[in-house]
Amino acid sequence: MKPKQKPSTRQKMHVKKGDTVQVISGRDKGKVGEIISVLPKQSQIIVEGVNIRTKHVKPRQEGESGQIVTSEFPIHSSNVMLYSEKEKIVSRVCYTFTAEGRKVRMLKKTGEIID
Repeated sequence: MKPKQKPSTRQKMHVKKGDTVQVISGRDKGKVGEIISVLPKQSQIIVEGVNIRTKHVKPRQEGESGQIVTSEFPIHSSNVMLYSEKEKIVSRVCYTFTAEGRKVRMLKKTGEIID
């Protein structure tokens, strides 16, 4: 295993919190979920229902029983693509301007505006 490297700077990412994405590689390939949080310094994201890990928690107080907690762990942002709910298809992102001159994100395949 590589030693953990100190994250240098914030990376430009193609996804934001609240986007619906599909995992395109790894153990959870094909799963669709919403982004819960974004970690731009590591270029990672946490997706709902993806990369679930179990953690055994010891009892903290007298008489309390231990438990097994499941939670989502981060995956790299390059392992996901934006997912269109209407068309049920994944697509890359491009940036365009609206008639008012506002810069927005758009899906390349469908032309659907995300923002």
